Amino acid sequence: MKRFLALLATCATVLGLTALSGPQAAAATGCRVDYTVASQWQGGFQAGVRITNLGDPVSGWTLGFTMPDAGQKVVQGWNATWSQSGSTVTATAVDWNRTLATGATVDVGFTGSFTGANPQPTAFTLNGVACTGSVEEPPDDGTPVDINGQLHVCGVNLCNQHDRPIQLRGMSTHGIQWFSRCYNTASLDALAKDWRSDLLRIAMYVQEDGYETDPAGFTGRVNSLVDMAEARGMYAVIDFHTLTPGDPNFNLDRAKTFFASVAARNADKKNVIYEIANEPNGVSWAAVKSYAEQVIPVIRAADPDAVIIVGTRGWSSLGVSDGSNESEVINNPVNATNIMYAFHFYAASHKDNYRATVSRAASRLPLFVSEFGTVSATGGGAVDRASSTAWLDLLDQLKISYANWTYSDADEGSAAFRPGTCNGTDYSGSGVLTESGALLKSRISTPDNFPTS
Repeated sequence: MKRFLALLATCATVLGLTALSGPQAAAATGCRVDYTVASQWQGGFQAGVRITNLGDPVSGWTLGFTMPDAGQKVVQGWNATWSQSGSTVTATAVDWNRTLATGATVDVGFTGSFTGANPQPTAFTLNGVACTGSVEEPPDDGTPVDINGQLHVCGVNLCNQHDRPIQLRGMSTHGIQWFSRCYNTASLDALAKDWRSDLLRIAMYVQEDGYETDPAGFTGRVNSLVDMAEARGMYAVIDFHTLTPGDPNFNLDRAKTFFASVAARNADKKNVIYEIANEPNGVSWAAVKSYAEQVIPVIRAADPDAVIIVGTRGWSSLGVSDGSNESEVINNPVNATNIMYAFHFYAASHKDNYRATVSRAASRLPLFVSEFGTVSATGGGAVDRASSTAWLDLLDQLKISYANWTYSDADEGSAAFRPGTCNGTDYSGSGVLTESGALLKSRISTPDNFPTS
């Protein structure tokens, strides 16, 4: 996406985005629109539209464009109120995205139908002003690890080597025992270069045909993926993916063995973050805390500086999914430093009360969303775009880092790629992305703007 924007000055139409002719809008009201067709099928298609405000702040906006073929119709849209009269389409802001600061972007989209050809729109307006803006490819100031170096926790924030709060945005693997074919040179190149991801979370299941079946083999695979992430300047979250049984103490000895090994091997790396218990469930916070206070010293003995993420009660919901809340952690925190607490959500299942918990907890606890999905808690079903966007906007506002589930081609709604993608070599084209993948790529690939002073 970013690379073709640099060509707008010389190319009339690239991937469906047209550089417009005509009078240039005044600087105070400039805008740019990126239009892409994420997927197309017989008689239908899905389009994404990114609006960037290049002028003064806007409070309330309406996007307008014309369908170039009479047979093209908007069927259903999201993140805006959509309407169509003849060939003229309008999308009007909703309450939560009506304000656009200078340089801010908003992502909207729709599914459409067509009966003849399906050419793409060639002219867009924002509040009646032609969107003719373009940008050059941003300068390459270094990879996320180059810029931020060794991370640490400062207050309630994840901070970089310049002691400035940052937010990392990236993707989680699926279980590497099932989807190892998805994690190779081509896919990690795409994640680092095209998605511009800051991190890769490496989900190593302990049970379910995972680590317990071949400790040495799975340890080696994790270390290999850490190296691949490091070579591309991404952070690597080593996830000890405990799920069933839900009490992490069941795997205490395995955890000590595994983390002693990977911490000793990766202690000199700046890109490693340790996640010691994925989703504790059916167990008290006191039991989770006891587990953490036995595993953390094992890591610290070999790697005293790395950030460690501690899972929380109720499938890492700070206890909300068990009818509790963040107070149990605030009142009885893990006795360790340089740690963060995991919070997981699935947008279609976990909404306002979960977001309210995160909003409150973020002022008291360092949080890391080490896993979330755009769909239901089963990992399947339809993408809930409104809830997903509300979540991502909140995490951006609070500078909470996140990893999306999943960078895989699993046959489920949460997967970023269509089934069969990992049998090939294309991980960048819009045709291989699911609706969830297209949404996450559009968010993750925006500039990080990491502070350095």
